[in-house]
Amino acid sequence: MTAQYDVYAYGVIASSTLHLLEMPFPAADGYAELGRTYPMTGGEALNSAIVLSRLGLSVKLDGNWLGDTDEGRRLHETVTGFGIDATRLVFDEAGPGAREIVISDSESRTVFGNYIALLTSGRKWNIPRESDIADASLVCVDPPFGDESLLTARLAAEHGVPFVSIDCPFDSPLATEAAAVVISGEYRRRDYPDADVEELFEEYQSRAAGLVVLTRGEMPILYGRRGRAQRSLEPFPVAVADTAGAGDSFRAGLIYGMLAGWDDSESVRYAAAVAAMVCSRFPGVLNSPATTEVDAFLARLGAPATP
Repeated sequence: MTAQYDVYAYGVIASSTLHLLEMPFPAADGYAELGRTYPMTGGEALNSAIVLSRLGLSVKLDGNWLGDTDEGRRLHETVTGFGIDATRLVFDEAGPGAREIVISDSESRTVFGNYIALLTSGRKWNIPRESDIADASLVCVDPPFGDESLLTARLAAEHGVPFVSIDCPFDSPLATEAAAVVISGEYRRRDYPDADVEELFEEYQSRAAGLVVLTRGEMPILYGRRGRAQRSLEPFPVAVADTAGAGDSFRAGLIYGMLAGWDDSESVRYAAAVAAMVCSRFPGVLNSPATTEVDAFLARLGAPATP
C-alpha cells in the first residue's frame, strides 16, 4: 500500500517562550542581560515535525493534548501554518497542555516547564491510531508516554514501517528495535552520569537492530551498527545563536536522509548540517533550513554533495 504521508510523529507538543541571553548563563544569584524573546515551539515531536516540513516532507503529528487556552490555540495555528497534519490534535478543557520557558546563551540552554506534572497526573495524550502508523513511510516516536510510546513502536513494526526514537534506555524496545535511535548528551548526563561514553555507546550498539547515534554537543558524533566498527563525525562549526531544538533538528535531518535512501554516513552528515544551521539561527526551529539551504551550506564547507 502506498504511504499517505512521509512521517507520523508521535510525542511531545508544547508551547514555548525562548529567551536569548546576551551573555553567559549566570550562576545562582547572578545576573544576565536578556536579548531577544520569541514565542517558540517545544517538544521533541513538534520540533522534529516542523523541521521535517521545512525540508519538504509531509508530516502527521500526534501526541499530548493542547491546552484549551489562547496559548494552546496559537500553538495549533503554528502547527497548521507549517502544513503539518494536525487532525489528531485535541484541546484539553481541564489542563494547560505542555508549556515551557527556555533560557539560552551561546553555549547551552536551560528549560523550565510542566512536563513532570503532565506525565504524572493521568493520561493527557492520545492513544496512537493503527491506521495513522500504517499510512506512514516512517514513524518518529518520543519515549515519555510509556505504554503508548511502546505501542507506537510495536504497531510500526507490525506494519513494516521503520521508526526512529530518541533518548531511551539501551534495553528499551525503542532502542533495540528502532531503525535508528539518537541519544543526546543531555540524556546521557542525566540518566547515565557515571558511564564511560565509549562503553555506553557499545552497550547501545550491541543490542540495537538499527543505527545508533550519540550526539555530544561540540564533541564528535558517534554512530554505528551492531557488528560494525564505530564511526565518528565532527560537528560543523557555526556561530551559535540558539541551541534550543538542536537535537530535534538532528533527528529530522537523519530521517530525511533515511527516507532518501542514503547510507548511514550520508544521513548523519546531513543531520549534523541541519542541526548546525538551526543552532546558527534565532529562533532556530521556526527558521530551520530548506533542502537547498542545507546543500549550499555543505558546499560552502567543502563537504560532499548530497546524493
